[in-house]
Amino acid sequence: MKRAVYPGSFDPVTYGHLDIIRRASEIFDVLIVSVLDNKAKTPLFSVEERVKILKEATKDIPNVEVDSFSGLLINYAAKKNLHIAVRGLRAITDFEYELQIAQTNRKLSEGKLDTMFLTTSLEYAYLSSSSVKEIASFGGDISQCVPDFVAEMLYEKYRIVH
Repeated sequence: MKRAVYPGSFDPVTYGHLDIIRRASEIFDVLIVSVLDNKAKTPLFSVEERVKILKEATKDIPNVEVDSFSGLLINYAAKKNLHIAVRGLRAITDFEYELQIAQTNRKLSEGKLDTMFLTTSLEYAYLSSSSVKEIASFGGDISQCVPDFVAEMLYEKYRIVH
């Protein structure tokens, strides 16, 4: 059985993330989407909220599981017996950053964790969680960026009546 992990902050999940999730779920028998609990960042949504959001957003994809982790991806992957990490690329700048992480993970895992890159579909290449949060914080229209229920949660966080 082919299994992979798609790690990320997903704060919040966007249509770009969901595009990668759908496409990766067609490649692997099981795709574990795992929310990183990054102590260095202050996310808008808690880990529990992000897991709940992802479960709702992926409920129609039967081979997707949602989980969370903290610490190093290589340790999480080893614990779950996962050998492939999926990452999305929007632009060349993403590639430089992601390549360095992929090479580091492969080295630290002694070759046990490889990374597979999927390029984001062009219609979502402009999307980032940061820009979605910024637009939402000013009451802007994010309906083309995230599912409706995520948009409502974002507006709620910023106390914006939409």
